[in-house]
Amino acid sequence: MASAQAAQDRLCDPKAEVSAHYLIARSGEILSLVPEELRAWHAGAGEWNGQTDINSRSIGIELDNNGRAPFSAVLMDTLMGLLPKIMSRHGIGPEGVIGHSDMAPGRKVDPGARFDWARLERSGMARKRGRHVLPTCADMDAFRKLAKQLGYTADADDVTLLDTVRLRYRPWARGPLQAEDFAALPV
Repeated sequence: MASAQAAQDRLCDPKAEVSAHYLIARSGEILSLVPEELRAWHAGAGEWNGQTDINSRSIGIELDNNGRAPFSAVLMDTLMGLLPKIMSRHGIGPEGVIGHSDMAPGRKVDPGARFDWARLERSGMARKRGRHVLPTCADMDAFRKLAKQLGYTADADDVTLLDTVRLRYRPWARGPLQAEDFAALPV
């Protein structure tokens, strides 16, 4: 969306059939839209770690960003303050903090390549990328198996799965599967 106000208008429009628990503006303002104990309609169809109906088992946080620009420092600071509270209240570990793109490969691309996952990882709020031993060859079946173990269980073709996992762990990478894609995955 072009602005937090435009996002809020859409998230609060019953005709749009989409909502979120929180919206964090570029300015750092937190808009609480749906109480955490209620279901929000932020995720849509998808799957994570063998679970469908992500809306019923998640807290949706929308971020005011157009998908191309870096996330503002104040927005990230605000997220870093809100996220541990939500994780504590609901017993969510770092492996449970995901982006829409993680649970809906190919259909969703947010938070996008400019999102600072590394900052969340350093603070224990997202699963840390790993240091897998580099395989002798880049085998898509082996990559798919590792991705599935991490929670990427939604149906996706090889290219979409690779693009989705890279969006999170190697957003700068392009081209066919590489040994470095394995190395970036959490252990």
